[in-house]
Amino acid sequence: MARPGYMIPELLGRLGKKPVTVLYPYEKLPTAPGLRGKIKFHTDKCIGCGMCARDCPSGACVMVEFKGEGRKKSPEFNLDRCTFCEQCAESCPKDAIELTGEYELAHFKKNELIIR
Repeated sequence: MARPGYMIPELLGRLGKKPVTVLYPYEKLPTAPGLRGKIKFHTDKCIGCGMCARDCPSGACVMVEFKGEGRKKSPEFNLDRCTFCEQCAESCPKDAIELTGEYELAHFKKNELIIR
């Protein structure tokens, strides 16, 4: 059994020091370089080849009908299934896909996690 008051010296030692944690929603620490966060898709660079959907190991990228000129299909990314492995960005021949440093992906509606 622990003796009473054994933490008092530790508490007194911490009073003059700065806090160990940050106030997260108001203060944010810088992200690590090379962080693979939210996908950013450049529709103007995409040629609709489907390499990203073919190479996606989790099935988060699927090809859907494109309502526009120039190509028949366009990728659609479901971030709720994505493992952020960056395979889609590596297999894209036109560099139309990149992973940003944005890591806050919580949403109230599931359709907000779809990137077209």
